[in-house]
Amino acid sequence: MQRPPAPARQSASRSRVRAATRVKYEALGLSPAAAMAESSSREVIGSIYCRMATAPASESRPERLDPRALDRAWARLATQPAPPWLHGEIARRLSERLAIVKQVPVHVFDWWSELGAGSALLAQAYPKATVTGVLRPASTSAAVPAETSAIAATPAWRRWLGLGASGPRAIAQSAVPPAQAQLVWSNMSLHWAQDAPTLMREWQRALVVDGFLMFTTLGPGTLVALRELYRAHGWGTPYAPWTDMHDLGDMLVEAGFADPVMDQETLRLTWSSAQAALAELRTLGMNTDVARFPGLRTPRWRDRVLAALGAQVDGQGRVVLEFEIVYGHAFKPVPRARLSEHTQVGLDDMKAMLSRGRQPR
Repeated sequence: MQRPPAPARQSASRSRVRAATRVKYEALGLSPAAAMAESSSREVIGSIYCRMATAPASESRPERLDPRALDRAWARLATQPAPPWLHGEIARRLSERLAIVKQVPVHVFDWWSELGAGSALLAQAYPKATVTGVLRPASTSAAVPAETSAIAATPAWRRWLGLGASGPRAIAQSAVPPAQAQLVWSNMSLHWAQDAPTLMREWQRALVVDGFLMFTTLGPGTLVALRELYRAHGWGTPYAPWTDMHDLGDMLVEAGFADPVMDQETLRLTWSSAQAALAELRTLGMNTDVARFPGLRTPRWRDRVLAALGAQVDGQGRVVLEFEIVYGHAFKPVPRARLSEHTQVGLDDMKAMLSRGRQPR
């Protein structure tokens, strides 16, 4: 895969983030984009392995996510002609790390691919592999399933040929077979999950032994300035809290992954006006915090938000917001079983252990 050219405007400083948790962090030896890129009114400053933000201990993300709001936001964005610009930029950066995957995958699952913007990159990186999109299910029974909305948005000729909305092949999450893929790729979708540990177990189940997981998600350093602005004016919360990368690493271990490596970078985006900033934020979702303001906002309140946000500009008069992007990588290890008076080992796990010459212990 040819590396996209990076504009040479400003080099990014790099410093290694090491976790003080029980997760084993290993050097990746990566060389992600270290320069500034521009897209229309946006400005991105790469700062890989930079400072680490910590979410307040009192905030619990699963309890703060409104599943109905999540479903509404996803269904709205999944019908758009293209994934959000930021998702595409992060997918490009994540694809630069595919070089660390030593095993050339035969089957790849592009998890929650509707908004992942990774299908073309994966097809380019692995032209001989089968890349299958996995569609996001609805969190609530009352909501319209994401599979239904995604299929409805697919042109009739693609449905007639059996082609999914997010690429040549797309299946429901409930139809994902176990131990099928050598690579699970999930770009900018984990923060859409109300139950992240359960989703990670789904990833682990879909991988073969020694299969590799690569994912990205938003971290607690995202939109801090916007949250502080809301707090200062007594407007409640603009979004649900994000999960810290150390907690995500612990979840990976508990889900059965081995040697997870977590790191992050902060992207600094700028806009020419507060209206442009809010318009782009709408393409990334909506406020899914159960503690958000329960009523309808007025046009007068929106004008106050635009004025307050427009007052926080940089030296060039541009509105600035930062996004913390968390990168995660992990392997599915050879299964182990501890002997007890009654020990049960699944058939697939037994085959994997026997093929490696490993015995239950």
